[in-house]
Formats: sequence, structure tokens, C-alpha cells
Amino acid sequence: MNDYLDLFISYLAVEKGLSRNTQEAYSRDLARYLEFLEKQGCNKPAEVKTTDITAFLNVLKDNGVGPRSRARCLSAIRMFHRFLMVENYAELNPAAIIEAPRTLNKLPEFLTSSEVDALFSACNGAAKESVRDLAMLELLYATGLRVSELVNLKLREVNLDVGYLMTVGKGNKERLVPVGESARGKVTAYLEGVRYRHDPQNRNPYLFLSRLGAAMSRQAFWNIIKKRVLLAGIRKNVSPHTLRHSFATHLLENGADLRSVQIMLGHADLSTTQIYTHVTRERLKRLHREIHPRG
Repeated sequence: MNDYLDLFISYLAVEKGLSRNTQEAYSRDLARYLEFLEKQGCNKPAEVKTTDITAFLNVLKDNGVGPRSRARCLSAIRMFHRFLMVENYAELNPAAIIEAPRTLNKLPEFLTSSEVDALFSACNGAAKESVRDLAMLELLYATGLRVSELVNLKLREVNLDVGYLMTVGKGNKERLVPVGESARGKVTAYLEGVRYRHDPQNRNPYLFLSRLGAAMSRQAFWNIIKKRVLLAGIRKNVSPHTLRHSFATHLLENGADLRSVQIMLGHADLSTTQIYTHVTRERLKRLHREIHPRG
């Protein structure tokens, strides 16, 4: 069955154009699933039954795996068996009739405007790392990029004169995102005062570089976030995605329409963006309770 998994992962990369991170997530979930099937004596696609898949999901549940993670795993299993059927390796998809575990819609964590200001203030100073960190944080908040999109951003994809950038998101889809004046200023200061010293000939194609002049990694930027959040005195669990959530939430709070936010975030489905309407509604309800005399 592992041979089929290799074919499936190649299919995700070539035919579906899914990112390396998504491929790795599918590979991890399916490797665990195929290991379970092997222990059950299932070594061919035709031998897998619906009861085998439900038994695997029950094992995950018994091991403390939450409903959201089990639903994600079932999604990978469904796609895998659909691939086997389309490619004529199997006649049926045994996962087709299994219902996904019910998940609670967890509202995304976001920063308030004052917390965003505090985070940026934690990057004050003329030190090279401070100038770079502020540029990255400002750009992330100004555009709502995913962390992978931020660290993979190329110099040629950013036009600070006009005020936009081009990024490649999930599914290898390009999108154009506007960049506000504040972020443009911080990125310009980084380019002129810091990046030029590392790479005066612009031989490295990436916009943001480490202190050693190499491309910035996702893990390195996570560490930057943790450091600046600590300095800012923010007690929330902040990740790069928190700034993406903050970007969307603050846009909607200030009157942006949902469709525009969807385009800037790069969501394929509007329903994915609609979670932020719940965030803004919850905030209004909380304000009403706190401020209204009979709240």
C-alpha cells in the first residue's frame, strides 16, 4: 500500500499543485492509516472496507486525537481512496459514506489594535534585527499573508512604489495584495538600511534574510514572533497566523466587505472567510454587555 501512497503524493504535487506542507500533512496522516491497515491484514486497495476506516478513526479517538484532527485525517483518506478509484487501482471508495467527526467552530485568536501597536513598539530601535523584524511584522499585518508566503516572498514580487505585492498561495495560486503606506515605509527602511548590507548585489532572490544573509525560515520567524510578543508584554498565544487573523478581523470591523477580504486572504471558498464575521459579531455582543446599561 505504501507504493500507492507514493503515487498519491506525486499526484498531489503534480496534478493538484498542493504545497509541500500540505503534501507532508497528507503523507503523515496516511502513513499512520496504512500502518493500521497492515496490522489488520489489508495489503491491497480492494481489501479495505468501510469498517476498517471507522475502526482506525475510533483508534485515533481512543488515543486522544481531537475531532478536528480526525476530520482532517478522514479527508486525506477519502481523497486517497478516490485517487485509487479514479486510477483504476480499486473499484470503490470505502470512505465515501463515512461522516466526518463533528467539530466546534473555534473562533480564531486575534490581537486588538492596541496589542498590534505594542507588538510593533517592541521592535523599536536602530539594531538591524529590530528594523527587519518590524518590517516583517508590519508587512504580515498589512497584507494577511500566511507565514510560508511571507518567508518565500521574492524581491521581484514586491512593488513598493505602486504599493502591492504578488504572492503564491495554496494550490499554487497567485494573488495580488495591496500594501499600505506604513508597511511600505518599514520595508523600504529595511531594504535600504539592512538588507543592502547583507546582499548589495541582490543575488539572493528572497526579500527577508537572516542575520547571516540566508533566506528566512518559517521556524526562524516563529522565534522572532515569540521574542517580540514577550517584549511587548502580550499574554496571548500569538503565532504568525494570529496577525493574519487580526488583519481580516480589523478590516471587517472597519467596513471592508467579505468578498474583498476573501480575495486578499486567498481563500478559495467564501465560507472559510465567514468565520471572521463571527469574530466581529462576538466582539459587538461583548461590547454591548460591557457598555449598555442593560447589557
